[in-house]
Amino acid sequence: MAELSIKDEDYRAFARFLERACGIVLGENKQYLVASRLAPVLQNEQIPNLGELVKALEKRPSADLKGRVIEAMTTNETQWFRDTYPFDVLRKHILPEMEKQRIPTVRIWSAACSSGQETYSISMTVEEYRASGGRIEAEIIGTDISPAMIDQARRGRYTANVASRGLASERQKRFFDEVGENTWEVKPNIRKRASFKVHNLLESYSGLGRFDVIYCRNVLIYFGWESRRDIINRMAQITKPGGFLVVGASESLARHSDAFELIRLDGGVVYKRK
Repeated sequence: MAELSIKDEDYRAFARFLERACGIVLGENKQYLVASRLAPVLQNEQIPNLGELVKALEKRPSADLKGRVIEAMTTNETQWFRDTYPFDVLRKHILPEMEKQRIPTVRIWSAACSSGQETYSISMTVEEYRASGGRIEAEIIGTDISPAMIDQARRGRYTANVASRGLASERQKRFFDEVGENTWEVKPNIRKRASFKVHNLLESYSGLGRFDVIYCRNVLIYFGWESRRDIINRMAQITKPGGFLVVGASESLARHSDAFELIRLDGGVVYKRK
């Protein structure tokens, strides 16, 4: 397919659609990103340009077309134990505190979990904590807006290249089974703690229940200010008192919510529900 040319007015119209649909704010000068990600969708639908795509989304709001457009724009690279700190602080501080509170099973939400790497990394961390003498268990829910990502996360199967990205060989051997040529599967004892569902962070959280810990990392930066504040405040409502919210290193709750207290631990920060 020839390189997609995007008119300024079509780009602005698409940016408005994307923010309404899933909260993501494109900002200026992202035409190349839009063109590269949407070209396969336009080719498959036989839609000639971005302007016609926006018209199609407005005139015949097919859930399938809308879903594929959002999926194309929100699929991101990820890896196991990304940034290290969020998992170290879980093992060294959060789980021991939960155990002191005599919580037998800690509920953890891995929001915007992509293809499951963060969710399973949390389960691996729980497994390592238990192996070192901890007794607490965990129920982990991973959610993402992309049905394709959630399907992959549920399968728990990854190519050898993906299975090793960010993962030491010792951990790969301990937490995965090699099930075919170039295919590795997360071991049953790691998978049993995790469940996955499709969820848009702009939609209701009522069906998720309440949580002791929420991971919402490296996603808030893509939302506008109002959406970001709304997401954080609704997460506060389903975080148990004394529970924790873990966000990305470049993200902050400042000016968005006073329901959490900033806690500095081991050179990083987490937020504790008041």
